[in-house]
Amino acid sequence: MSSENVENVDIVIIGAGFSGMYALHRLRNHNVVCLEAGEGVGGTWYWNRYPGARVDIESVEYSYSFDEELQQEWSWPEYFSAQPDLERYANHVADRFNLRERIRFSNPVKSMRFNQDENLWHVYTAQGNHLVCRYVIAATGSLTAPNMPPWPGREAFKGDIYHTARWPAEGVDFSGKRVGFIGTGSTGIQAMPIIAEQAEELYVFQRTPAFCMPSGNRPLDEEYERDWKDNYQERRRQMLDTYGASLIKQPEFSAHECTAEQREDILEQAWKSQSAFQLILAFSDVMTDPEVNEMVCEFARNKIRSIVKDPEVAELLCPTSYPIGGKRLCIGNGYFEMYNRGNVTLVDVKKAPIIEFTETGLRTEAAQYDLDIIITATGFDAVTGAMERIDIEGCNNRKLVEKWADGPTTYLGAMVSGFPNLFMIHGPSTPAAQAQMITSGEWQVNWTADIIDNMEQEGLSRIDVTEEAEQSWAQEVNMVSEQTLHKLADSWYNAKNIEGKKGGMMIYVGGFPRFSELCEAAIADGYKGFTRE
Repeated sequence: MSSENVENVDIVIIGAGFSGMYALHRLRNHNVVCLEAGEGVGGTWYWNRYPGARVDIESVEYSYSFDEELQQEWSWPEYFSAQPDLERYANHVADRFNLRERIRFSNPVKSMRFNQDENLWHVYTAQGNHLVCRYVIAATGSLTAPNMPPWPGREAFKGDIYHTARWPAEGVDFSGKRVGFIGTGSTGIQAMPIIAEQAEELYVFQRTPAFCMPSGNRPLDEEYERDWKDNYQERRRQMLDTYGASLIKQPEFSAHECTAEQREDILEQAWKSQSAFQLILAFSDVMTDPEVNEMVCEFARNKIRSIVKDPEVAELLCPTSYPIGGKRLCIGNGYFEMYNRGNVTLVDVKKAPIIEFTETGLRTEAAQYDLDIIITATGFDAVTGAMERIDIEGCNNRKLVEKWADGPTTYLGAMVSGFPNLFMIHGPSTPAAQAQMITSGEWQVNWTADIIDNMEQEGLSRIDVTEEAEQSWAQEVNMVSEQTLHKLADSWYNAKNIEGKKGGMMIYVGGFPRFSELCEAAIADGYKGFTRE
């Protein structure tokens, strides 16, 4: 490529979601450019427009803390915000802080190459741009690379196929349609009750049932909002000291300290608490003691049995193969009640798997289903997928996909040995979805920006991490996961949702305070685990 087409900048940020936008603002004193695959800002909340898409953390918490005026001026209509409000908020922030002028929309990064002689990254985009920069910050998100189902015959189907993560902005009309919905994770649980109200028939193809709590969503109380705005500074500080960077009430006692009646009462209160994750936080040992976890599982199963009128359907909807909380707990609004409708059919594809798409619908090992619309809510190639879909080449011509062939390796979830000056936000082996993403993302951006500022102040041009540091971090990640029940569930946390993918535990489950403390300690200890020159 000729030199006149090369653009020299200090920093390239990949992704204009909430972390990428904040990185752009935090590093605004540098010559910084953000490359975004979509046509707008918001990341997850730009792409996921499916019916019922909603956050499961209270809006007053799931928001930026870096600007007090922003906190005071913005009002959320509901406790748990819907996708349109979150996208509206992202656009407000982009406009308020003049971020758009540095974002290149509809311009995904295709490849990156590190030049060891120059200590520079060469970044190539889908639109043919060639940017040369000192640092790259990958704010590519944990759930951004959709997992498409592998069955043959997709092109033969005469109807419409939609993936929930690439939903048409104009929406979809389901009236009079026979709809097949594949996947009963968080997305399906939010979308299907709305679709069932419109469709003539809804066939739910379920492989693994999900635990689901009532959402507790309602209009945001003015007094509650005022109290938060009066105390934002202190609340934000408290959030950073909690396991999930969120002020969800933390339990202080074991289930074994309670009588059976007390346990039932506590769980009933949690179910009705209108706080999304209170069920797995009912006792201090839900995620560490299998016996206690099973008590909570059975409580949740009994709720399903009490809601779903057909006993056979109810049992099919009861999860039995993994601990509650082992996968991210789903939050719904009328999901189990939906199965009492005459136009909804549950199809067990664990017992009779889907074989193929056909001209008229889907075929399982047991039957043919004639459909007008097929919706795939088949999840994501999570945590590593977005990075691995970019052709990234580090030192000695080594590709990132080669380095991660047996599962991702990182140090502090932030850097990969042999790929200098490349930082990740919410990368593999960070708390990611185990911690509230905006707050923990802001923290990681600040930590990263401080490292870059320090490099500039000291006149250094290259920072990397050692393989020994990666190994020690892997030991820490495995050690904390072994103390919990997460290891007993096949999920995107450990890459078991993608056939053939090697991952191991890709999420740090030691809690956000421990994570942030270890990150800060490494820097304070003379950049322990890093190499700088």
